[in-house]
Amino acid sequence: MNRIGVIALGEVPDLIPKSIAAHIQGMLHAEVDVLPPLPLPSDAFDQGRLQYSASRLLQHLETLSLGLCDKVLAVLDADLFVPIFTHVVGEAQQGGKNAIVSLYRLKTHGVNSPLGLSLLMERAGKVALHELGHLYDLHHCTDPACLMHFAGGVEDLDRALLDYCNYCRVYLRDALLRRREIG
Repeated sequence: MNRIGVIALGEVPDLIPKSIAAHIQGMLHAEVDVLPPLPLPSDAFDQGRLQYSASRLLQHLETLSLGLCDKVLAVLDADLFVPIFTHVVGEAQQGGKNAIVSLYRLKTHGVNSPLGLSLLMERAGKVALHELGHLYDLHHCTDPACLMHFAGGVEDLDRALLDYCNYCRVYLRDALLRRREIG
């Protein structure tokens, strides 16, 4: 148990899912599989908003058989929305199985530059760990330095540490231990 799958949807540089998998392994000490990429489902695109619906993408993930993964994190390079926000960089089913991370609004400094790619990988890792926290039933944290603090933009994300606060770390550790005992 506690096997997490990371999968690219659409065109995503190969290094990004591998980097996210390394962040997850280092932080959560869970088994992580980088799964073969899949196409971005066109039916999740909203013509009116010219963005992809995060909820439709999560529904799409529910229909896939992705091996022995307990949790699945999809990574894509497309603009996402949920009805109450103009855009989101990630979304998860609270306590569920699937989460998504969008690289679209995480890019700055040109991703082809070493600084730009490094910053993109760090931001994507932070969003991935935040969304995985929701999958393990963590809620938003009041500590602005914690990964589980709500980030309203990349500035907030950049201020957050690449770590959970003590409370969230203990909660997450206990949730992972319970999953191991069940499995």
